[in-house]
Amino acid sequence: MLRKILFAVLMFGFVPNITAQNSDINLLRQFNGPINSNPDALMRGVSNSVIPLMIAIPAGLLIYNRTTTGSWTEKHEPYVIGFSLVATVGITYGLKKIVNRPRPFVTYSDIYQKDSHVGPYSFPSGHTSSAFALATSVSLCYPKWYVIAPAALWAITVGCSRMYLGVHYPTDVLIGALIGSGCAVLTYQLNKKLSGPQ
Repeated sequence: MLRKILFAVLMFGFVPNITAQNSDINLLRQFNGPINSNPDALMRGVSNSVIPLMIAIPAGLLIYNRTTTGSWTEKHEPYVIGFSLVATVGITYGLKKIVNRPRPFVTYSDIYQKDSHVGPYSFPSGHTSSAFALATSVSLCYPKWYVIAPAALWAITVGCSRMYLGVHYPTDVLIGALIGSGCAVLTYQLNKKLSGPQ
């Protein structure tokens, strides 16, 4: 099953370069546009929030649980969130090296690059995969509407920001979202199996 999923993701990574490039770049052009300082700063802020939140949320929950229960291991939520992020980052960066898809602003001169702190490879979106891993795992661990709604909105906005900033194609973002969400669900289910009946 895992091999089939990886094969499908890899094929999706090559398909945009072969058959769907026109629709991919045309959709990207709808998100990306001329440089505008206020929206650009906002979107860079959303993108830049990913790494601090990836660190702060699991670490904060771990410290909170230690403070309230006196144990580092009694509650598993910080570990579920942390492991889903580690798996997501590993898969994402492995695929970047395998697929080697250039950034859209490298290939298309009419795409405005509004984020200079990016590596050479576009597929899949690491910010998006990490945002969806974090949002999905937090939502699974704390299934309340006031957790799920802002988490989902934030993750979607991160994905949109990557296109707005001109550093990812829509397919990069879509596959990043699937990888992050998938890793979060698999990590959560694995934890449930290993933990046994509650």
